[in-house]
Amino acid sequence: MLKNFQELIDNVRKNESKKRVAIAAAQDEHTLEAVFKAYSDQLVEPVLIGDRNKIIEIINKLNIEFNIDDIVDAENDLQSAEKAVEMIRENKADFIMKGKLQTADLMKAVVHKEKGLRTGNVISHLAILELPSYHKLLAITDGGMMLYPTLDEKKQILENAVDIYRAMGYQCPKVAVLAAVETVNPKMPEAVDGDALKKMNQSGEIKDCIVEGPISVDLTFNKESAKVKGYDSPVTGDADILLVPNLATGNIVSKALLELANGIMAGLVVGAKVPIVLTSRGARTEEKYLSLVLAASSVK
Repeated sequence: MLKNFQELIDNVRKNESKKRVAIAAAQDEHTLEAVFKAYSDQLVEPVLIGDRNKIIEIINKLNIEFNIDDIVDAENDLQSAEKAVEMIRENKADFIMKGKLQTADLMKAVVHKEKGLRTGNVISHLAILELPSYHKLLAITDGGMMLYPTLDEKKQILENAVDIYRAMGYQCPKVAVLAAVETVNPKMPEAVDGDALKKMNQSGEIKDCIVEGPISVDLTFNKESAKVKGYDSPVTGDADILLVPNLATGNIVSKALLELANGIMAGLVVGAKVPIVLTSRGARTEEKYLSLVLAASSVK
């Protein structure tokens, strides 16, 4: 169990083999601040790809020491993304980070049928939050990629999240499949899906985790409420991963916790051959830095 991001940082620092991050369109000040903070903290090795002149200008502005001959020049954003993906395929980098380019350009290179990084699984978003009111890191998925996932897609989203947690050192993460109620109401698809995913877990189809569902938010976090309702589950009060019904729910819950509960977040796109650090354009340097740490900790 990881209580906070500092414990995650400490774990990554212990790894003698530093992971190489390929930054596509690296000509972004906040991105380079985060990358070189992680570099100075001995957590990652950066590979800068993009507009060489603009990257050098930002490096000089930030007084960063870096061999500019190692910068990989690219004519445009799409070429930056393609070169980042190519470096992964050639084992010259371990994971990718989005710089100053559109998400669509990066993902176009990632999902390319012949030259991309697809695995056959869906590609989903995983947000991990540190919250003052919760005793350990908490993941929410998927609030960034899949609009209205089907049951099979939810299974893959869940498995993507579990894979990251396993790579982070968890033996058997606990997953809460959220719904408005904890009973199976046939008129509520998320409740039906929660029950189906729990049964897949019990049958061994979904492995290496404990799945509870459907389960409401109050029962997920409040043991007393669960006791009153006679709801007995090892996930109650100790969930690691929240699987939400759809993108809107995941996005709203994550942002509400960040804004109202003083949370801090790291985020990844998962399900490809390597993790992808893909934060919003408005993300702070801290979020980009923590996302780099999360990716470095989850590279297999």
